[in-house]
Amino acid sequence: MYSIFKRICDFIVASVALIVLFPFLFITAILIKLDSKGPIIFKQERLGKNGVPFKIWKFRSMCVGAEKQGSGVYSYKGDARVTKVGRIIRATSIDEIPQLVNILKGDMSIVGPRPVIEREVRLLEIRKECNVDSILPGITGLAQINGRDDIDDYEKVKYDFEYLSKRNLVLDSNEL
Repeated sequence: MYSIFKRICDFIVASVALIVLFPFLFITAILIKLDSKGPIIFKQERLGKNGVPFKIWKFRSMCVGAEKQGSGVYSYKGDARVTKVGRIIRATSIDEIPQLVNILKGDMSIVGPRPVIEREVRLLEIRKECNVDSILPGITGLAQINGRDDIDDYEKVKYDFEYLSKRNLVLDSNEL
């Protein structure tokens, strides 16, 4: 019953957020287009519930073809591949807002473990051992609010497993 209610809540919140944020998203899209050539939306394959691949949507914050240059799909502080507008939208997490479309499509939830790329083998293995891959990934979750990229894979899965074990609508609302 929780999963059905959570899906309905996710759908409603994502729909309302997209409507309310539309003017802001439109301005962001214009700024991305003015700043650099290429598409406004960056789509990348990630692994979702039960390891099923899907295309995650983000505002493009790097130059076109960045994943084939330098450190590939991984970026670092001061990465020259990040555009001027990209620095701002990354620092404010605005680049994540298009993931509301992934929520509408049923690929993601608002709260859950972050979806990962297939190359993050160790993280995927640990998640599978702990059954964390059995739930929809989210835009935010316990691992994101407790360190994000500053914690190792084992600690991420510890937080993801804690969420899996305790998940409820009150915990979800506290993660927002």
